[in-house]
Amino acid sequence: MVYEVVPRSALAPLELTVVVPTFDERENVLVLLERLGVALAGVAWEVVYVDDHSPDGTADVLRDVARVDRRVRVIERVGRRGLSSACIEGMMSSAAPYIAVMDADLQHDETLLPAMLERIKSADVVIASRNIEGGSMGEFGRQREQLSHLGRRISRLVCKCDVSDAMSGFFMVEAGFLRAQVPRLTGSGFKILVDILASSDRPLRVVELPYRFRMREAGESKLDTNVQLEYLFLIVDKLIGRWVPTRFVLFLGVGALGLGVHLAVLAVLYRGHLASFAHAQLAATFVAMTSNFLLNNVATFRNQRLRGSRLFTGLLKFYVACSLGALINVAFASMLMRRGMPWFLAGVAGTAISSVWNYWVNTVLTWRRNLR
Repeated sequence: MVYEVVPRSALAPLELTVVVPTFDERENVLVLLERLGVALAGVAWEVVYVDDHSPDGTADVLRDVARVDRRVRVIERVGRRGLSSACIEGMMSSAAPYIAVMDADLQHDETLLPAMLERIKSADVVIASRNIEGGSMGEFGRQREQLSHLGRRISRLVCKCDVSDAMSGFFMVEAGFLRAQVPRLTGSGFKILVDILASSDRPLRVVELPYRFRMREAGESKLDTNVQLEYLFLIVDKLIGRWVPTRFVLFLGVGALGLGVHLAVLAVLYRGHLASFAHAQLAATFVAMTSNFLLNNVATFRNQRLRGSRLFTGLLKFYVACSLGALINVAFASMLMRRGMPWFLAGVAGTAISSVWNYWVNTVLTWRRNLR
């Protein structure tokens, strides 16, 4: 493949920026550049690749091109990960009046960009949709298609407009509209479009154009359990994040699951006559605390996930913090009981205080950000 370089003197005033987040896409980025050049002939465009420090050297390949082609820019992020935040940084780096977002894996149809550019001039957002007449999920399996439809239904809880494919990763926005929304964006997860649609402070002008989703040609899919957790985090944040920190809600959710684990272990050991109640209660407490720690590590604090030796020391800190939380719970509830509060309200108040304590101290000590 021969990549054609455009001289700096031949560039007209910038009209469109295409933002492409990347991680280990070395095999695809130059193919996409060639396709963009064909699709956007006659348009003053640039492409901004936002690379999360890919081990395969994606950014190095792009820098070689960017040295001689002004249409190509590279933002390499070190110590930061995430598709949505990468898209936001790329979009905010643009001076163009219109900004498109698409993946680097060649699954999005770049030939749709000129039509999207034409329609965005009278809209806030133009979405390439797989779910309207003329569009499709392509050759993906039924399970992947069902997952996409489930995500679409969930997104309707928070989106402030009626669209067929809020889960699309291929869209175009008017730059002034985008900049007005950025302060309200969550910036987490892999579905930045849902974030934008849910954050708007006014009715949106949205246009959808159909396209057929392609199969990935090279590299590996980034869709995994962590990506799905990020999507859950985004939805919870848009539903209640203005009132309660989303991370705290997830922490409480893990705690509720931990209560179920505690009761299950207690029932097996005590009701099964395997241990005395005191010993069964102690074992159940430690099993529940351990499960809570592991779930919080992969879900609530996934961006500060502990690994290796730090996982063990973090678990010890979690034991200590939650043990102190239990003492605070008992002391506070007992004090309220002595002052005449009904037992059930005293119990709820004690639990609430200990939950806030456990969340705060574990955020500060157990999962504090590693700034080294």
